[in-house]
Amino acid sequence: MSADVETFDYVIVGSGAAGAIVAARLSEDANVSVCLLEAGPADAHPYLKLPAGFIKVIFNPKLAWQFGSQPTERTHGRRIPLPQGKTLGGSTSINGLVYNRGQREDFDGWAALGNPGWAFDDVLPYFQRCEDYVDGGDAALRGHDGPLKVTLPHWPHPVCEAFLEGAQTLGLPRNPDYNGASQAGVGYFQRTIYKGRRMSTAVAYLHPAMRRSNLKVCTRAHVRRVLLEAGRAVGVEVAETSALRTVKARREVIVCAGAINTPRLLQLSGIGDGERLRELGIATQVHLPGVGQHLKDHFSIRLVARVKNAVTINELARVPRLWLQAMDWLRGKPGILELSPSVVHWFWQSQAGLDRPDLQGVFSPASYREGYVGMLDVFPGMTCGVWQHRPKSQGFVHITSKDPSVEPLVQPRYLDHEEDRQTLIRGVRIARALLQTQSLAPFREAEVMPGPQVQTDDELLDFIYRYGVSSYHVNGTARMGPASDAGAVVDAQLRVHGVQGLRVVDASVMPEITSANTCAATMMIGERGADLIRAAA
Repeated sequence: MSADVETFDYVIVGSGAAGAIVAARLSEDANVSVCLLEAGPADAHPYLKLPAGFIKVIFNPKLAWQFGSQPTERTHGRRIPLPQGKTLGGSTSINGLVYNRGQREDFDGWAALGNPGWAFDDVLPYFQRCEDYVDGGDAALRGHDGPLKVTLPHWPHPVCEAFLEGAQTLGLPRNPDYNGASQAGVGYFQRTIYKGRRMSTAVAYLHPAMRRSNLKVCTRAHVRRVLLEAGRAVGVEVAETSALRTVKARREVIVCAGAINTPRLLQLSGIGDGERLRELGIATQVHLPGVGQHLKDHFSIRLVARVKNAVTINELARVPRLWLQAMDWLRGKPGILELSPSVVHWFWQSQAGLDRPDLQGVFSPASYREGYVGMLDVFPGMTCGVWQHRPKSQGFVHITSKDPSVEPLVQPRYLDHEEDRQTLIRGVRIARALLQTQSLAPFREAEVMPGPQVQTDDELLDFIYRYGVSSYHVNGTARMGPASDAGAVVDAQLRVHGVQGLRVVDASVMPEITSANTCAATMMIGERGADLIRAAA
């Protein structure tokens, strides 16, 4: 261990959706010192700035942790990729750029589970503080002064418009703002894109904050464990190249490493299920059996149809048309290079009698080749995808060695619950109906996946098992709850139970998965977490 020891008031592990925000907010106080440790490099790669660069970076091991699920029969023996951002901005630098808060009931449900201060009315000001919704919205519900620019796409496409018209004929209302009063309906996705460029938390929060002398940001700094003394977190052990060093914290260590790396780090530090830790030769510091448990994710499936009478993204992304798209992007004109992968949203109920949507769907005038990661089809295509909002299936993240370089075991147990399977089957049927509306008929040539031969529930379920993928919304592995809840890891102040000076501020604290992409809620957790930390100082 190197004798080089630095000491700060706050040490933050991870610079992602929450970590970058916590670092920026805490460093607003010139009287405190903050150290932010990021395992990956700076966010300098040009594809991290370009929205269409998403597919080029998400599977790049230099910029994303290449985690994956353990195969099961319900993934047809496949390992499902679960990449997590490994650069400044974390997953906000590599994700699909959709800005989606979730439903009021999600957060009211968090509070009802014994987490005061997390109901919708409590967290709404933090959503508003974060965002600058450029395209309007109800001022009572939307933010217009925050660091994060949120926009709608201004890229009209005839196939998208036909999809929206067709959805309305099936009873789905046109919804101008799903982050407003109601989520239900169809419309264009709001994105963290501004002037053609990605708005990560690194861009919106961290880079401006790095001008402050009281904030030190260290990249390529892999935190191996949290250091505890007499029941208190006092710092972290950091690996940089071939050297180990210690970074001490006078006030708090704040773990913002994400829903896979956070439980991994806690377990390596002796915080977790005592019996499992002993089997690995790790001394138990705090017995918290909930660490790594309650892993949830959205499991999605996409249907593809061949398009006629229109030019889709598949053709626009090939030269020579791609050169014209690049020129438009350089001139600040709308085009495919400034789009999020999902262009249109639909939120709806999978069956009659439900009081709110339990499905989220996506639509794009584009399609990917079967078996080829990130490669568009050679024919004109369109895709309609769907996932279940609130799955009941849950899994775990467990380390298998006390060696910090060994990947953890990640098992979401996708579709383990019968209700999840039935909901997704109904979702596929709705997605198919949306692709078969009369409005889309002038553009629809034929269904390619799963194909018209797949009709029964068993056939649809087999299709889901063979081709379903993660939506990259893992969460819940250090979930929030009162001390009386044996599975809870942090309290409503995000303090780790049984440890002083240690908090978790990221998606792993979610008591239940949101009815949405999880990024916006994680950023809200970062804003609220920073306030909680400052209030305790």
